[in-house]
Amino acid sequence: MTNILDGAALATTLRAEVAEGVREMTDAGHRRPGLAAVLVGEDPASQVYVGSKTRLSKEAGFESRTVRVAADASLDEVLRVVNDLNRDDEIDGILVQLPLPGGLDETRVINSLDPAKDVDGLHPESVGRLWLGESGFRPATPSGVVELLKRNGVALEGATAVIVGRSNLVGKPLAALLLEQNVTVTLCHSRTADLPATCRSADILVAAIGRPAFFGTEHVSEDSVVIDVGINRVSDPEMVARLIPGDSPRLSTFETKGSLLVGDVDFHAVADTVRAITPVPGGVGPLTVATLLVNTLQAARRRQGLETQ
Repeated sequence: MTNILDGAALATTLRAEVAEGVREMTDAGHRRPGLAAVLVGEDPASQVYVGSKTRLSKEAGFESRTVRVAADASLDEVLRVVNDLNRDDEIDGILVQLPLPGGLDETRVINSLDPAKDVDGLHPESVGRLWLGESGFRPATPSGVVELLKRNGVALEGATAVIVGRSNLVGKPLAALLLEQNVTVTLCHSRTADLPATCRSADILVAAIGRPAFFGTEHVSEDSVVIDVGINRVSDPEMVARLIPGDSPRLSTFETKGSLLVGDVDFHAVADTVRAITPVPGGVGPLTVATLLVNTLQAARRRQGLETQ
């Protein structure tokens, strides 16, 4: 039987570990970690994401703050908000919710972060430390993937991994993290020749391209461990009927909400033919916020002299 890699369960465990770490800090008389989220504009999805991060950080015992900035704010105004948080001694971690409204230079905003508070691992210094093998903050989603593999007993050293998708948020940093674990990594993209054959050759297949159910049985083998990073909202009834079995309780959710979240992998087509797979939802997604909290606790410890670089 295929092993379902339960990211939601691991996320619960990680958050509990963070909460215990916070209790240890405060019981010893130290300041609790502070996490600030910068939300520019009124994008509904971004508001949901930031709301979730704020709620879970409070549950972990953090001092949590959301700084809302008008959608028509200038770049200078956004930079001023970030710089104020950089100087705030009560804040250990800063995350800027992306994407920013059109016209704002995301690169300049991210580059303005204090690297010591860059718990998303997006600042050039964080990226450089990752590729140089030096200590620093790692992006949350790739870090969550590696933790999920480790805690489910997936052998990494000497394994082969194919990552499809070369984004700066997932594909590239995940390649670096797996290389740190002595995995042999192939990073694929839209110009890769014979993608199915390349995918089938891997012990670990990571799908991260943002195309619903793109990966099917031709991309996997019975020994594949499949990590589906994709989160796609599907509202076409014909596609939903093709992707979701008729007896699935998820269909009632579709009937109620008019859409469903699906991954980049055709889960029901391949789940019974691979060694292990992450579901969507409930796989990689919940790990992103949990790992962000892990990074913030680490930042708070470092900034209070409780942990060295």
